[in-house]
Amino acid sequence: MPVLILAEAGIAPQPLDRVLVNGISLGLDEPIPESGDITLQLRRMVNVTLITPQGEQRLQTSALTVGDVLSEAGFEIGVRDKVNPLLSTPVMDAMTIEFFPARELTISSGEIVTTIRSAAGTVGEALAEAGIPLMGLDVSVPAENDALPADGQIRVVRVTESISVEVESIPFDTETTVSDDMAFGETEILQPGVNGVAMLRTRIRFEDGVEVSREVEGETVLQQPKTQRVASGSKIVLAPVGGDAPYQYWYATQMYASWYSPCNSGTGGCSYGTASGARAGYGIVAVDYSYYSYLAGMRVYIPGYGVATIGDTGGGPIIESVFGVPRYQ
Repeated sequence: MPVLILAEAGIAPQPLDRVLVNGISLGLDEPIPESGDITLQLRRMVNVTLITPQGEQRLQTSALTVGDVLSEAGFEIGVRDKVNPLLSTPVMDAMTIEFFPARELTISSGEIVTTIRSAAGTVGEALAEAGIPLMGLDVSVPAENDALPADGQIRVVRVTESISVEVESIPFDTETTVSDDMAFGETEILQPGVNGVAMLRTRIRFEDGVEVSREVEGETVLQQPKTQRVASGSKIVLAPVGGDAPYQYWYATQMYASWYSPCNSGTGGCSYGTASGARAGYGIVAVDYSYYSYLAGMRVYIPGYGVATIGDTGGGPIIESVFGVPRYQ
């Protein structure tokens, strides 16, 4: 038995030491086969550090190779597993062994789904092993430099971009000056406006062939717009109303005319109050809220109705009279 031979040689083996007889591992108390000359080797126990996905552990072993250490530690080694150093490397004291078993990964790229086993350290390495590398602007989920995801799912997004160049019109501005030589309400274009021209450069991003964003990167003005200059009259010029009406006017405009009744105002009774305080009745008319502030109290002539005072508010581009004329334009 090896233990007796070692004792005769004055060598005391430790519990984890290993004995090799003619290169074959044999227990210390197992009989040695009788086959002539033998070579007896004592493999002393050494300390190694084993790093796996579960963490780092210290081992005492007399295994001959890295592969033996992993097998004795209960690991099954697959073709895609990552082992460093190589399985055939002799074990030395204070050696560090890294073992990362391959995992099943599902890689989706568009409508194509690929399943592989990999022990890669990052998503990018796994994609390279699968022959699905990221190119150009492509991205992956998780990111290329991230560790492999716990659920084993990796999605590749193919990204492309294009540049769109478009020409668009720049509206011109209008400047109005008041002219004392022109009648109120009259206008004259002194300088016609001209729209400008601009060129827009837009970057369009596509993910898996679907547009996801547009970003204007720059605008180049090819032609500046030319401002339109308009003169607006302010001179009060009186003119006869015409017909048999003995009145003169200084401004005329078209409006819708309608009428309303103080007793059908939705208050449950008759309401003769107005914005001006005057009693609603013939001769009091209403205009839109936006006009009332600067037209209040002004006298107007309405064909078919006569002279009235703006003393109330209504709604819309209309003029309303109490018990007035039917609506017309």
